[in-house]
Amino acid sequence: MTATMARPETDRSNTLVVFAGLLLAMFISALDQTIMATALPTIAGDLGGLSQLTWVVTVYVLAAAATTPVWGKLSDQFGRKGLLQAAIATFLVGSVLSGIATSIGELIAFRALQGIGGGGLMTLAMATVGDIVSPRERGRYQGYIQSVFVLASVAGPLLGGVFVDHLSWRWVFYLNVPIGAVALTLLRQQPAVVAHRREARIDVLGAGLLAAAISAGMLVTVWGGDRYAWGSPELLGLAAVALALLGAFVWQEHRAAEPVLPLRLFRDRVFVVVGIGAFLATLSLFAAIVFMPLFFQLVTGATATTSGLLIIPMLLTSTISTIASGRIMARTGRYKIFPVIGFAIMCLGLALLSTVDASSGRGPAIAYLCVFGLGFGSVTQVLVVAIQNTVDRREIGTATASVNLFRAIGGSLGVAVYGAVFAGGMRHWLPRRLGDHLPAGVDAHGIQTSPDHIRALPAGVQHGIAQSVADALHLVFLTAAPVAAAGFLVVLYLRERPLRRDSAPSRKESS
Repeated sequence: MTATMARPETDRSNTLVVFAGLLLAMFISALDQTIMATALPTIAGDLGGLSQLTWVVTVYVLAAAATTPVWGKLSDQFGRKGLLQAAIATFLVGSVLSGIATSIGELIAFRALQGIGGGGLMTLAMATVGDIVSPRERGRYQGYIQSVFVLASVAGPLLGGVFVDHLSWRWVFYLNVPIGAVALTLLRQQPAVVAHRREARIDVLGAGLLAAAISAGMLVTVWGGDRYAWGSPELLGLAAVALALLGAFVWQEHRAAEPVLPLRLFRDRVFVVVGIGAFLATLSLFAAIVFMPLFFQLVTGATATTSGLLIIPMLLTSTISTIASGRIMARTGRYKIFPVIGFAIMCLGLALLSTVDASSGRGPAIAYLCVFGLGFGSVTQVLVVAIQNTVDRREIGTATASVNLFRAIGGSLGVAVYGAVFAGGMRHWLPRRLGDHLPAGVDAHGIQTSPDHIRALPAGVQHGIAQSVADALHLVFLTAAPVAAAGFLVVLYLRERPLRRDSAPSRKESS
């Protein structure tokens, strides 16, 4: 079966209403990634289960990543309107249940349900943008999408702190309900995109194998260097299971009538370049967004809240470059130049960040983050436009989901790789900086998870730790800069195709 996708008929006012609903759906998805960090310690104190606390975050990430390709494929088969509403509803039900959880086990289970809905939110919202706005005009909307991530990054920690201090951590989840309800109301105006559908075949086995392979692979990155040593039998065995599941998935996709991820997409150079580019861009991003707050806290003495606010200039410059590139794209119809220049600037920003040390202060660090942000804003949203401009209308959901999956894998791998580099640097520098004065229990893992505890140590010890952190971060950014350089080389091979003025390709779409 192959669904025939009809071009949606929308006027501008209706498009703006639907687009506002899509932004709200993206916002609650992005907010979840930023608001939880503030609430986790309080949740642990209230529900107990400190040893299981990381699963509150991990199970959501796994569920979202594992179901993202499935949501995308199903939306291509059955249309996005109903599925997007189902994803929002699932996310909201999971949010309410998480808010009323009475044990850490219940919370983990409900977070898994919330993650299943979250896996569809971002993918289906971005795919729907591809349905209602032509690639040529989409550049004008990119800045609004990027602003959602900026707002979520700023509002998440602040709202989390307010709820924890003045209401309850449960409002971290309840907040999603009114926002999601407004999104559902606005999205009632979303046009239907699927027509003339014959028999529907769902690749259940392929979806299950892909979800299992993604989950196993991401657990390797989550547990590696933390729960298990990288060379441990447990981790190596889990990696082997992930590879075996991936091989079984590829075999299944060769024989499936309606594969959940059609392998022929990988024969399209644009698809491959965009996927690798999105992966490398996100891999580069996590060096800055995860470890610079650590620099601000441990090297410059900023509080946790202040360190989050010091990241805002990078997010703002990213938004500015997204808006600028989008408007130029809308005028000229050209886009390849932006990820090429963007990756080059990202590489420069990371190289500059590798030069900050314990004596640099916050000013240079913020300036270098802004350089990185200018580059990053010219990459990711443009790559999404590139792939949606290329693929057949029948596969916009699948292609968008694939890009989001590559980004999720890049983020997960980024935390693992840079975390390992940072830990190695700390093991090298802490004994050299502190010698016999190194307190028991002070190591890379403890410093990353509880940086506030360092302030209780003697001033001389704090200074030695600050120098060690700066030295270790030097290695992190030197590792990340070549990743951005690799992204630059990859997008040079991006095949630019004229941006269409209609919302999707006008090919003959029949089975």
